[in-house]
Amino acid sequence: MDFIYQDPYPITKDDTQYRKITSDYVKVEQLGDREILTVDPKGLELLAEEAMTDVSFMLRSSHLQKLRNIIDDPEATDNDRFVAYNLLQNAVVAVDGQLPSCQDTGTAIVMAKKGENIYTGADDGEWLSKGIFNTYEKRNLRYSQIVPISMFEEKNSGSNLPAQIDIYAKKGSSYEFLFLAKGGGSANKTFLYQKTKSLLNEKSLDEFVRERIMDLGTSACPPYHLAIVIGGTSAEANLAAVKKASAGYFDNLPTSGNMAGQAFRDLEWEKRVQKICEESHIGAQFGGKYLTHDVRVIRLPRHAASCPVGMGVSCSADRNIKGKITKEGIFVEQLEVNPKQFLPETAPHLEDPVEIDLNRPMAEVLAELSKYPIKTRLKLNGTLIVARDIAHAKIKELLDAGKPMPEYFKNHPIYYAGPAKTPEGMPSGSFGPTTAGRMDVYVNEFQKNGGSMIMLAKGNRSKDVTNACNKYGGFYLGSIGGPAAILAKENILSVEVVDFEELGMEAVRKITIKDFPAFIITDDKGNDFFENL
Repeated sequence: MDFIYQDPYPITKDDTQYRKITSDYVKVEQLGDREILTVDPKGLELLAEEAMTDVSFMLRSSHLQKLRNIIDDPEATDNDRFVAYNLLQNAVVAVDGQLPSCQDTGTAIVMAKKGENIYTGADDGEWLSKGIFNTYEKRNLRYSQIVPISMFEEKNSGSNLPAQIDIYAKKGSSYEFLFLAKGGGSANKTFLYQKTKSLLNEKSLDEFVRERIMDLGTSACPPYHLAIVIGGTSAEANLAAVKKASAGYFDNLPTSGNMAGQAFRDLEWEKRVQKICEESHIGAQFGGKYLTHDVRVIRLPRHAASCPVGMGVSCSADRNIKGKITKEGIFVEQLEVNPKQFLPETAPHLEDPVEIDLNRPMAEVLAELSKYPIKTRLKLNGTLIVARDIAHAKIKELLDAGKPMPEYFKNHPIYYAGPAKTPEGMPSGSFGPTTAGRMDVYVNEFQKNGGSMIMLAKGNRSKDVTNACNKYGGFYLGSIGGPAAILAKENILSVEVVDFEELGMEAVRKITIKDFPAFIITDDKGNDFFENL
């Protein structure tokens, strides 16, 4: 057999629209008969800062158009349209550059391909990290990176570093980049399944996809850009391809395979999986057709004894942006600067929500909620207590030590969230909900002690939460995952820290809200919206 080699991921074209940042920091030098593109590492810093800034506040036009398509689709449910409209409103607020589109401003990830004729004379990762550092320091973003001091002691790094930076070598004289801001919700919805040849037939693959789609749920803020990768020379290669495919990086792969083992998109299975997602009726968070905007199915070569299958999503905060450095200068992908053009002239028609006054005694609020069935849309006014992972762990430590549940956990609903930095002159930074499921382990014990009787967050939860609410008379209310900027601008009137101030964004806060949208997801009678789906 003849030797065969080709690029394993032969992207056929790059139709990305770029904007030029600068012509500075790059120059062509002659080394013998070879042209070398010398890049001042300050150019890497500038590119990373520009890219991470843009992607924190702006989205791709194609993504925004897909949201508008939901509103215009006669088959979309009212819940689908409600979510899509809110996400478009959120984009309009975020583009001003004060409130990021999502409060979880993510782990900064850089994937780069460095041409052999590029010379920087520096540790490129250091200079890219400096640009990322600048963005998170200057902008109203959140520091989410937790660093280990020992096996069990952790601290917030206070800078959102370290970033994940992967640089690959390639031929040529260009330096190509993909920057991502990956929030915890969507990152946690990356799955690896170690399968075998037995999966590779139509019936088995269809059954597998229908079953595993349910693993996604809604906690990562749909509608999703879903990627499924079948095969891979290793599990690591599979999951790396999942991340890039979900970011649209592999959209221009070939659509068939060859004997060199090139990666390709399977367009037929993309349509089939999209149909399966529609038929799941999970919808854009609260039931409907639009669990996914679109699907990418990528096929890779594999070892004869292995068939890794990876699945992952890019969420409603679709924060992916390309960059490049060539002899012409430094460029970054042009994101949409006028998202308002995608908003319809009038909001989708919806039935009026039920108004709930949260400043009444807890028993009265619970009795009021008990009048309404699951799926009821609410408008909340009053006081919430904000607490998430570390604060819940701290309160459990109090209970384990025989100390009482804090009164604020008994007297007010608990909002699972962690804000971004507050812009000057505003009451709050971006402040959307975090994934409810991470707090499931605490619910039974906390409700037994009179706390967490009303919980507000995003995503589906375990049967344990349904059982606890049924036993103790509690409720779980779902908030839209994604529109953190508009919630901060329109619905949050004040924020104050009330406990564990040293935890930074994980501190316990008291917030005052106005017309805060929510749905009854789990009630005091053992009903759960997502279980019914």
